[in-house]
Amino acid sequence: MSAAPPIAFDQFQAVDIRVGTVVRAEPFPEARKPAIKLWVDFGEPLGTRKTSAQITCHYAPDTLVGRQVAAVVNFPPKQIGKFLSQILVLGFPDADGEVVLVHPDQPVPDGGRLF
Repeated sequence: MSAAPPIAFDQFQAVDIRVGTVVRAEPFPEARKPAIKLWVDFGEPLGTRKTSAQITCHYAPDTLVGRQVAAVVNFPPKQIGKFLSQILVLGFPDADGEVVLVHPDQPVPDGGRLF
């Protein structure tokens, strides 16, 4: 995969990537592809937002609660079946293309913005 074309710094700043803590996680058996429903607390003023993530290869719902994750918080909501996804959690593909979540290597305050 080649690199994306260059962008201006203001384009990068338009993507609001924040850190939050998973406060709830549950299976999403109705999803077309295996997924987990996540509720992530970003602190004030963003509060808790929810998403569906195709991360079942490396994660189970009970291992995610309490984990900090990075997410884009300013995409428009997306309806996924009967579930409204409000954020996009971020990850990288492993050698098999399965998602490995992005997270800070030390605890940081929820709601902190990536820079």
